Amino acid sequence: MYLNDFSLTFCIIVLGGWYLMQGIAYHKFFEKANQPSWIGWVPFYNYYVHMKIIGRPVWWVALLFVPVVNFFIALTAHLDLMKSFGRYSYVDQSLGVIFAPFYMVYIAFADTKYEGKATELPKRKRTIVQEWFEAIVFAVFAATFIRWIFMEAYVIPTPSMEKSLLVGDFLFVSKINYGPRTPKTPFQIPLTHATIWGSDAPSYSDAIQLPQFRLPSLGKVDRGDVVVFNYPPEFKHPKDLRTHYIKRCVAVAGDTIEVKAGQVYINGKPQDNPELMQHDYFIKANKLVSDHNWMKIIEKYDLFQDLRPVKLQGGITSFYAMTNSEVARELEKLDFVESVKIQLRDTSIVEPEIFPDARYYPWNADYFGPLELPFRGMTIQADEYALAKYGSTIKNYEELDDVKIDIDKLFINGQEVAEYTFTKDYFFMMGDNRHNSADSRYWGFVPEDFVVGEASFIWMSMDDRNSFPANIRWKRLFKPIE
Repeated sequence: MYLNDFSLTFCIIVLGGWYLMQGIAYHKFFEKANQPSWIGWVPFYNYYVHMKIIGRPVWWVALLFVPVVNFFIALTAHLDLMKSFGRYSYVDQSLGVIFAPFYMVYIAFADTKYEGKATELPKRKRTIVQEWFEAIVFAVFAATFIRWIFMEAYVIPTPSMEKSLLVGDFLFVSKINYGPRTPKTPFQIPLTHATIWGSDAPSYSDAIQLPQFRLPSLGKVDRGDVVVFNYPPEFKHPKDLRTHYIKRCVAVAGDTIEVKAGQVYINGKPQDNPELMQHDYFIKANKLVSDHNWMKIIEKYDLFQDLRPVKLQGGITSFYAMTNSEVARELEKLDFVESVKIQLRDTSIVEPEIFPDARYYPWNADYFGPLELPFRGMTIQADEYALAKYGSTIKNYEELDDVKIDIDKLFINGQEVAEYTFTKDYFFMMGDNRHNSADSRYWGFVPEDFVVGEASFIWMSMDDRNSFPANIRWKRLFKPIE
């Protein structure tokens, strides 16, 4: 669900409800603090008075409109207001954050009184252990909340996106671009993923699985976006805890994708290729070249990734390497290079592991499709070829309890159905390193509810071939991802 999916009426109701409950709480809080209670209903002015009665600088109101910063300002002001009315306990503070503004209305009308500015109240006597405990709890809560709502750190573990993203790039992934998802698996150790750090022990209990929703977002997944998502075919863990993958979205729900000679076509039109897209090339020399001279070339053009030399006695005569078309043209100019050829599969080559089913659709990574992506409301007939194409998607990702497929028959909850209507949108993801990427060409579509967020920028990059500090790729720090 995205922000622009909501009707104007729905938005007005939600915002109106928030304003109403906030106004009711402020009305009573201000009355108890000897402030005009009517101010509680005046937008912005009520925040000004809020800051005054808790003892925070009134210019903090301006910070409430600065993204990311506003979260910390609002949280601090919120907790300070509770302290000003005598609510210090962990239970009150937790409930006040999780169930705001409902709990604030409760506190406002409860048997509470204004005790003064939170910043001027005597601090409670606490032991060092209590102080550290509170600091740790707050830090974990804040980090968990930010990780869930705003952004999450991610590191590139494989070369499927080279050279757009490098192994060792540390990214921030924005959750608000596509809307954060509500937790499906609530019982989990904070700040972990599927396993406890450094072990294979699960970090969660799947005793309770909640319905999952997507909160309002800034936009939708679009073609060309670099997307982080949960790996769909990993059925070992709940979907929100499956391994994170990062690929580029090349097709969205309703598109028809086709790959011809390595070029992606969407709805019959060739698409712009990523600037640093790579393929497998065969570089052939016209004479024997020493290992030393080849190493110079490999270092100059950064050809280390998936390098496969072909050796003859006395030196290397040729090698295979992943690179982009620009570097390939540069290599062709070298006087000892005879040819540089992209290694495209022929149409006659069928990859058995290709999606959706090589027995019915004899494709490969360079000649794929045409294949239409399912979208919410799309109806298919349950015949042999349609089920070969979409059957696994229906069975694995449509949230149905009992699905069985018998060649040309589809059974749902024990009943044969002649047609099926999809309930979700789906995306097609591919790595920019096209000949070294396990992506949708092999394991299929990415359901909309598996999308985690959009890769925003690189905050650190480290090359494991070097030692510190030479291993830091300084030019990549804080580089936006395109």
